[in-house]
Amino acid sequence: MKNKAQIGRFAIVGTINTIIDFGLLFLLTFLGLPKLAANTVSTGTAFVFSFFANKKYTFKSTSKNIKYEIVSFVIVTLFGLWVLQNGTIWLITPLIKSFITNERISLFVAKLFATAISLIWNYCLYERIVFRKESS
Repeated sequence: MKNKAQIGRFAIVGTINTIIDFGLLFLLTFLGLPKLAANTVSTGTAFVFSFFANKKYTFKSTSKNIKYEIVSFVIVTLFGLWVLQNGTIWLITPLIKSFITNERISLFVAKLFATAISLIWNYCLYERIVFRKESS
């Protein structure tokens, strides 16, 4: 692996991001906010955290072109979530169901594969496109 420390930082940010998302979702629903509103707030907060944590901590970007970074981050991240994850789930669920007949468990396994693919996608494109090192 090219940069183990950077990959480790990416994993830490992802873990914290997940804790923020799940923590806020369950806290807000416990406080009475409807599920969809709570999920919108929790994922939105996690998304913003992810951008700044990856920019400053994971990839240590010093770029002043924050508009470029935000737009490319949104495009890369949403493509990973909505195209790669959905496509992966759609493609591999029938295969998984041939081994695991329980619908929920097969979906869970497919989601794990889809998440792994989108994480690899995100890391590679964040490093090469979103938070790329500027030439000196």
